[in-house]
This record gives sequence, structure tokens and C-alpha cells, in this order.
Amino acid sequence: MPAVPLHWSWSLPAVVEPSPLLGLDLPLALRCVLRRRGFTSRSEAETFLSPSDLPPTSDHFPDLDQACARLVKACRASERVAICGDYDADGMTSTALLLRALGPLGADPEPAIPSRMDEGYGLNPAMVQRLYDDGVRLLVTVDNGVAAGEALDLAASLNMQVIVTDHHTIPAKRPPMAALIHPATTPDGSPYRGLAGVGLAYVLAHAVAEALNKPEAIRVARDLFCIGTVADMAPLVGANRSWLLEGLNHLHRSECRGLQALQRLAGLGERPLTAEDIGFQLAPRINAVGRLGEPKLVVDLLTAEDSDSAMALARRCDDFNRQRRDLCDAIEAEAVALVEAETSDALPSFLLLAQSHWHHGVIGIVAARLMERYHRPTALLAGDGDGCLRASVRGPVGFAVDEALSSCSDLLSRFGGHPAAGGFTVKAEHVHALHERLCEQADGWLMTQALGRPVQPDALLHLNDVNWELWRHLQSLAPFGIGHPKPLFWSRGVTVEERRDLKGGHLALRLRQGDSERRAIAWRWDPSAVVPESCDVAYSISINRWQGEQRLQLELKAIRAHTELVLIDRGTRQYTACWTEMSGLTLTNGDGKTLQAKIEQEKSLTSDDDLARDTRVVQLMEEACLGLGLRP
Repeated sequence: MPAVPLHWSWSLPAVVEPSPLLGLDLPLALRCVLRRRGFTSRSEAETFLSPSDLPPTSDHFPDLDQACARLVKACRASERVAICGDYDADGMTSTALLLRALGPLGADPEPAIPSRMDEGYGLNPAMVQRLYDDGVRLLVTVDNGVAAGEALDLAASLNMQVIVTDHHTIPAKRPPMAALIHPATTPDGSPYRGLAGVGLAYVLAHAVAEALNKPEAIRVARDLFCIGTVADMAPLVGANRSWLLEGLNHLHRSECRGLQALQRLAGLGERPLTAEDIGFQLAPRINAVGRLGEPKLVVDLLTAEDSDSAMALARRCDDFNRQRRDLCDAIEAEAVALVEAETSDALPSFLLLAQSHWHHGVIGIVAARLMERYHRPTALLAGDGDGCLRASVRGPVGFAVDEALSSCSDLLSRFGGHPAAGGFTVKAEHVHALHERLCEQADGWLMTQALGRPVQPDALLHLNDVNWELWRHLQSLAPFGIGHPKPLFWSRGVTVEERRDLKGGHLALRLRQGDSERRAIAWRWDPSAVVPESCDVAYSISINRWQGEQRLQLELKAIRAHTELVLIDRGTRQYTACWTEMSGLTLTNGDGKTLQAKIEQEKSLTSDDDLARDTRVVQLMEEACLGLGLRP
């Protein structure tokens, strides 16, 4: 997320006491992070930090036993099995996972992934017919298939059996299939609810290997699970967190030659990897192939048995990744110019931009960048031939992309997705009406948003608190990702000692607070933006590795001018808060009426005014304390 200056809205959460988490071997700031994320007892927090054993998957997936039985039969008969994947990192790692698992288990698996440019997303009738004509009678879809009604109807008519593993939205009328392995079929509260396609493939492969008593067949499966799960931005809670915690410990020593080659190219060394290493170094090199080339390249890479051929394939992935970066930068620049040329007044609540020459493979990345830049749900459309356009959609937290597209189904030729992202195909003559309908969908969501993009820090830190001891404790909360993001800290009243503008539009700062100095980086910073000399900063903490050395750095998400006053918005009402040693906390409403409170040693608020006992007023005072840096 690019750091941007003063027009950010700082949303400071109500102060919560971390007292229920006393006894945890964590600094106060990290106990506050856990408390604000819903952990109300020490036992809950300890279970999260050290997950207990997961329940049997067969108890949570109703069709798993029959899917497993069918694949066991295929393995014992050396039957051909088509693995019908997708062209993103989740789909390609899922495909490679089942190829590497089912082969040693006795089956004869083969990949069947559609071309992004020629066939579009997922299982399609032409693919089914082609596989049938080639003698295949059993298909397993990974990361797709649940909504492929026409293809599944055709397979049923040809007496082909299809096992569907998918995590996309299940249609109201379920197409025919031999078995469905889907998170939505698990019980409420299941730890398997957040699995991506590769997680479902892992569940299936593990069940088959267990049934055949050949656990060695899936040694590499956990490694591929880690890559696909992080790359697909699956929520890192439940089973995803448990399996990632185990998998990340040995991923750097993976037996997969392709992953070894990618790690060498990325310069990750021999150290244990993090979710960030996957998300920023490995996953882009895999995803770039599906976006710009043929996904079979990645499947070949992840199933390669020879180190030399794996390195050659990895270098081709690296080339595609460089092309992807250049394309994204060019399309983003063009898209931003379109937005700023067409919106002289207010931005529409839903951004929809179309250019026939844009590349289908990267418009999703650019849509995500524009969504972050403008804090709006965003769709980018590229030409698809025959008077149609194909789109990628990204939505901010709280806006459900899949529901918005469903409400416009009468205008769309094809659509699908989940709350955070989706895609659709639309005829050119319907684009204007579609945009109006999507703006109507986004209007209600936008009314709930503060002016600018919200930044909600988790806890206050002094720069002196940012040290290796804090980093060590912070790692006990990892891995971080969707559903469990990196903690966002903030520091109040820091001084900018040095500013350097770097290549690529990045900003480097040296910050001081008292006797402490820390280096900070702001990615994709607007070079024309003013950086106040005295400011408050919101940031995550990371490690900067350079020439064999490593040091902690602040990754800035927002900067605002430091002030001794805090403004609190409450709908149509505003309150001002300030604090002095002599007067304590003073809260002033729009009519000029004031309320004063003292902060006692035990960090509790006391006031002689009866109004201060009102829970709404107490919450206002607590938020004021947080904004003024009086509490974590």
C-alpha cells in the first residue's frame, strides 16, 4: 500500500484494556494488538499463537470420502486423471500439487489449464470435449469449476466423472458433479473455511495418501500449499495458519527443484522464509507467467526433477515478471490520467475504466493499485473481441464484489469472484448502464467511509520501542496476511531529520523522537507531497537486508502533521481534545462546552462531572487519549 500524506483519515479505535491477556510473554503493545483483534482471554490468545491439532477433514467436508474413494480407485488402476487448473498462482500450484501427489500414488495424472488469452477462466465445454475424445474419463478441478455449468453438464452427458475442488461462490443451482470439496460446505466456524484452491487440493491429496498408506507421496505438497495460499491472499487463520506455521519452517529446504530455483533467483538465501518472502518475491514470479504466458511453464517448473532444467524454467518466469512490472506501470499511468481527466469534480463511487488495448493478464493488478489509491471499488476492462470487454474487479474491505456483480447479472455475459475480487465479461453497449448500476451499489458503502482512506493504527509506540526484542515477539504473531494483517503501529510527535527521494517514486526518511532515531521508507510516495517537519507516523515494522547486513525499518503507511489537538468526528458532530500536565484531558464539543478528566497512575480516567459516566462520553475520552498518545 503506498504511503500518502495529509488527506488520509486516521481512524483511532476505542481504547481496549489488554488486561485479560496478562501473563502472555508479549509486550503491552502486542497484547493490545491481540485484544483489538478479538482475543478476549489468555487461552484464546495462546491457542492462536500455538494452534492445537485440527479436526479430521473428513468430518468437515461432506463429499471428501467419496472423492477420496474415487481417486484411490484411479490410483490402484493407474487410471488417467486430468487436473483442470487455473492460470493464477493458486490454480497452478494446486495443479502441480495433485500432479506430484497422484503420480507416486499410482494414477496417471495430466495437467489441463486453459489459456488466459484464448479460453478464459476455468473449465469449459471445449476442454471437456477434448479430454473425452482423448480417452480421459475422470477430471479433478482445482481452484475453479463450481460455476462451470455448461462444462459440467457436458461431462455428465458424456458419462465423465468430475471431482470439483473450488473456493469461489457456489451458484444457486449446483451443476452435476461426482463430489464437491468446497469451504462453504464445512460447518460454521470450521478452521477449513478459509482454504484457497491449493488448500483444498492439499486436503484431497492428504486423504488419498492416507487411504493408500503412502504419506511420502505428498512430501512436497505442504510447500506448494504455502506458496499458493499466500499468493492467493487467503485468510491466514484456522487451518491456513496452522499449516503455514509448519510449512514455513522447512520451505527453504524444499525438495521441489522449481522452488529451490525460484528462491535462488530471488536471493532469499538459506534462511527460513516468511509469508512476505512468498508474497513479494516468489508469488509474483509465478503469477506473471499465468498473466502473460502459458501456465504450463509454471506447472513444468514445479514438477521438474532436474535442477538445471528447473533453473532454466525459473529464469523464464523471471523474464515474464519483468515484463509484467513494465506493463503494470504503463497501464497504471494511463489509468490514473484517465481518472484525473474525466473526474474534474467528485470521483464516482465505483471506478470503471476501459481501454481495448490493455492486457487482460495485468489489469487485476492495476485495478488493485487504483483501489488503494482512490479508496474505491475498481474495475478495469480490456477488449475481448466480438464487441465484448473482459474485466478484473477489486474491492476495499467492506464492499462485497461478488454481491455487486450478482446484482448486475442481467447486464453481464459472464461473471464470478468473491468479496474482495472478481471478474466479468460484458458487451460494449452495456458498459454505461453497468457503471451506473455499480455506482448505485457502491454509494451506500461509500457513505460509511470517512473522508480519505482510513488508517487505523493498532498500538502506539515510542521509536525507542522499535528494537530487536519487539521484533522477536512480533514474529510470534506471524504469519501475517489477509484476515491477520501485520500490526500497524504509530508514533506521535517525531521529527524528520533527513529526507531522500529514491528511484521508483519511493521516499526514505530518518526520524527522531527524543534520543532515538529510526530509518523509514514510504513506497510509491507522491514526490510533490509535503512532509511536515514534526509529524505523527503510522507504520509497520520490517527488516531491510542489504549486502549481508540487516536492520529494522519502518514501512510508512501514512503521515500527518503533529498537533497538540485531536479532532474526533461523530457523524454531524465534532469534538476537540487536548491534554496538559496541569489541566489533564479536556474534551470540547461544537457548542464550546468542555469536559475535563484526569488520568490516574493505573491508566484509568476520572472526572467529577456526572456526564463522564455516560458510556458514549467515556468512549470519546478514551479515543481522545489514544489520539493524543496517552495510552497504547
